[in-house]
Amino acid sequence: MNLTEVEYTRNLDATLRQMAETGLLLSSMAPEQPPKPNVMTIGWGNVGILWGRPVFTVYVRPSRFTFGCIEASDEFVVSVPTEQMRDVCMEAGSLSGRDVDKFARLGLTALEAAKVGAPLIAECVRHYECRVIHCNDVVDAEIDPAARADFYPEGNLHRIYYGQILRVTEKE
Repeated sequence: MNLTEVEYTRNLDATLRQMAETGLLLSSMAPEQPPKPNVMTIGWGNVGILWGRPVFTVYVRPSRFTFGCIEASDEFVVSVPTEQMRDVCMEAGSLSGRDVDKFARLGLTALEAAKVGAPLIAECVRHYECRVIHCNDVVDAEIDPAARADFYPEGNLHRIYYGQILRVTEKE
């Protein structure tokens, strides 16, 4: 597969639209031996500039298997699925990497990334390779009460990972 390195702003509007509509795929490496690729669906995130660097911000709950993967490696990849991968996004968001090899179950192909240990997903059209440069937790006492009621009725508040975008590639 031919991937071309592009500026992080290229097709950023399409990436954000896809995140809002069907979600993006966040991949990481499970810290077990041998390491195995893991994937989850994300529908929350942001791209911007922090400390003069391009950053992809993602939100992961401590209860998720991906949380331990990112904590162990400080790396992740955000991949943009095709429109035809809507079912893959739905299923990736409903399974746990603790219980199942989601790459195998979903028919995804892990590709080696150039800048991080987390894999690219061959079936996706764009990839953001990220290294964590900061993280913080959503603070219960500081959250809007309506958002707290809607999104955190049982707690389990997200950790926010700020991933410096080291490389972006697209299918040619």
